[in-house]
Amino acid sequence: METQMTDGTTNKTPGPVIAPLLPPGLPIDQLSPVVLAYIGDAVFEVYIRQRLVAGTHRKPNELHRAATRYVSAAAQAKLLQRWLPLLSEEEADIVRRGRNTKSGQPPRNADPGDYRHATALECLVGYLYYRGEQGRLEQLIERAFAPAPDSPEETNRNS
Repeated sequence: METQMTDGTTNKTPGPVIAPLLPPGLPIDQLSPVVLAYIGDAVFEVYIRQRLVAGTHRKPNELHRAATRYVSAAAQAKLLQRWLPLLSEEEADIVRRGRNTKSGQPPRNADPGDYRHATALECLVGYLYYRGEQGRLEQLIERAFAPAPDSPEETNRNS
């Protein structure tokens, strides 16, 4: 994008730092679930890190520890369970594709079931990212920071 300056010169305005970019002519539906999960993993982590940085002043090692509570396979599997009732049929189909895909060996410290569900969550995040559905993505990711329905925080709030 170019902007006309008052002195007659033009200034190129940089585009977004992170913007969905697909190979020309490749529809989103033709991306494999593994590719969607690959980009979804990165997008999810950026959202989590940004939220943590914006929330409080913390040292980098504290930020890292806090982020791992959200980006681990177990945490993502739990979050996906909270998302499932909110998903459209199309989104639920993407989750099923992601969960059923062969995405390699889970890390040694991850439960294979949790790993498949985490891959499904990342697949949906990647899908929404490439579709440009930022509002929907943010709405779902916000659930990671809301108290779980069965947590003491939520129970006390409803009492």
